[in-house]
Amino acid sequence: MAAERFHLAWFVGGGFGVGEWDGPWRGSDGRAWFGPDFYVDFARSLERAGFDYLIIEDSSFVCDAYAGSAEVYLRNAMTVPKQDPAVLATILTQATSRIGVVPTLTVTEYPPFLLARLVSTLDHVSAGRAGWNIVTGSSDRAAQNYGRDTQPPHDVRYDMADEFTRLVCQLWESWEVDAIVDDPDGGIYADHTKVHTVDFEGQWFKSRGPLNTARPPQGRPVLVQAGGSPRGREFAAAHADSIIASATDAAMMKEYRDDVCARMERLGRKPDDCKVLFLVSPTLAETSEEAHAKQARIDAHRLARPELGLAGVGFITDLDMSPYDVDTPIEELEAQFETNGHQSSLAHMLKGSRTLREVAARKHAFEPAGTPDEVAGIMADVMDEVGGDGFLFYLPAMNRRAVAEITEGLVPALQKRGLVRRTYTHEMFRDNLLEF
Repeated sequence: MAAERFHLAWFVGGGFGVGEWDGPWRGSDGRAWFGPDFYVDFARSLERAGFDYLIIEDSSFVCDAYAGSAEVYLRNAMTVPKQDPAVLATILTQATSRIGVVPTLTVTEYPPFLLARLVSTLDHVSAGRAGWNIVTGSSDRAAQNYGRDTQPPHDVRYDMADEFTRLVCQLWESWEVDAIVDDPDGGIYADHTKVHTVDFEGQWFKSRGPLNTARPPQGRPVLVQAGGSPRGREFAAAHADSIIASATDAAMMKEYRDDVCARMERLGRKPDDCKVLFLVSPTLAETSEEAHAKQARIDAHRLARPELGLAGVGFITDLDMSPYDVDTPIEELEAQFETNGHQSSLAHMLKGSRTLREVAARKHAFEPAGTPDEVAGIMADVMDEVGGDGFLFYLPAMNRRAVAEITEGLVPALQKRGLVRRTYTHEMFRDNLLEF
């Protein structure tokens, strides 16, 4: 069976941060990332390739989970330093004309009115191409930067996010579609009868409204969410226009997509109205042999430096795994690993791992290897088995060469097979996302 068209997006996993700084293709200026030039070039490359959107990850703390020190994170530019994604998102909207731009904004760090106003403004300055990647803070260190000692419990954070998202959407809708009249002769700019308070009062959030910005061009900017735990999946199924998910093979992808689609139907939503995209980190080369050798080198590097992988686990879970021998069997340690952080990510990393060394080297994405045409075929076969809806590229080491391998090599191979778009049909983000 020939695969139907699917969607492509990109997860900027290091946020508005350093990217690759110590590899062979790092470029000549390790401080250039402070400015937007690399990311402007990157966004334009994605747009030429017809990507639906890009997400800019974010976090707002300097991690010290590994060995109780920030050393490994700062020494390796691992999750830090990074800058505010909303600033970069605004710049990228002015350098592009069709691709969706999605900053990560945290419900436990923003007041709802401020976030609604910010994203509405971004939707206006982009002419309808803004999105919001909805996340709940998971690190107590981040909470402490905002005046709290700890994060709320895992499932409570999602309850808060439910309420927060409902309020934000009501604020976006507080101006009717035709509220702006713009009639100089009649002496009226906006019709006051079509701008409404929301008078929202929930368990955690309260706002009178209305927004003092006009209704966003899309009505509701695109909502993106990554829900892995049962509570997270339920939240994503209730609200998201696009869900981003981590799975390493087609069977895992199908289980996830089938589950969230069933949840959407139970909640009265049409699954076709939400696109589920899976993380993919391809290894590309001119020959299959070269690509697999390259992938083997990457895998060997992961195994050789387990402290980096375990520091990464600490970043998303607040767990310090430095005291343990990395070759200790997992069954001797697993009971000690409880987190209020990313529970589904921790469960995925522990499942099937025999030792902490394997946890450190655990893959988080689907990682096909081969020539561009071979990988295009693999991606087509996977989408056939899963049933949709597309892939979200993620590269741990961001550099211009790696981006070009995908946008100038892999995507043309996908286009040749008729699997992804060649041109945009619509001007606004949501319309392109729901095109097929």
